[in-house]
Amino acid sequence: MFTGLVQGLGTVTAAVLTGGQLRLGIRPHFSWEKALQGESVAVNGACLSVEGWEGGSFRAYASAETLTCTMLGALSRGDEVNLERALSLGDRLGGHLVSGHVDTLAVLESVSERGASHCCRFSFPEEWSRQIIAKGSVTLGGISLTVNACGPGWLEVNIIPETWNATIARYWRVGRPVNMETDMLGKYVGQMLAYFLPGHLGVQEAQGGRSRLNAEFLRENGF
Repeated sequence: MFTGLVQGLGTVTAAVLTGGQLRLGIRPHFSWEKALQGESVAVNGACLSVEGWEGGSFRAYASAETLTCTMLGALSRGDEVNLERALSLGDRLGGHLVSGHVDTLAVLESVSERGASHCCRFSFPEEWSRQIIAKGSVTLGGISLTVNACGPGWLEVNIIPETWNATIARYWRVGRPVNMETDMLGKYVGQMLAYFLPGHLGVQEAQGGRSRLNAEFLRENGF
């Protein structure tokens, strides 16, 4: 589990892609205390396991499944990446709950300066739009951000100077994809409520095709 608050950057020291699988070496730019074999680390928002250390770099593996929904396969030696170690119980939750399980890729469409901040507009597969809401949370490239505005297949976020300077956001270029993870809580709520919508097997038969999702149902279930 992560927060989307990037701890620091790392440099890719090795990227070997064979058989649709990726072996990575990454050297963190910050102190990595009490390094653990098998611990989880978010690399540009994708959760990977540390397989070991060598010469100040850790080794990690990305499966074919991971490569199908992330941009990790495009990494090459010398690239910089956002890094975040897994959350510990009792840590401050300064961002939002992030699983490190990337949903899809979002493509940067435009960047504009707004005062000292940068407004970034992204496009993504429209099927994920129902999990994006204005003033909700989204993770882009491993960074917890607030959605300023959104619509079918697009969203805008505002990146403050601290985030811009401390992450690889400043290297993002128009037309390039970044890893996107939608809000975890929204996914569970959406999945739960989908059961009561017309068309769900069992519910449609029991309710004659009518949805049970109404004001009375919500009150009875504590909403």
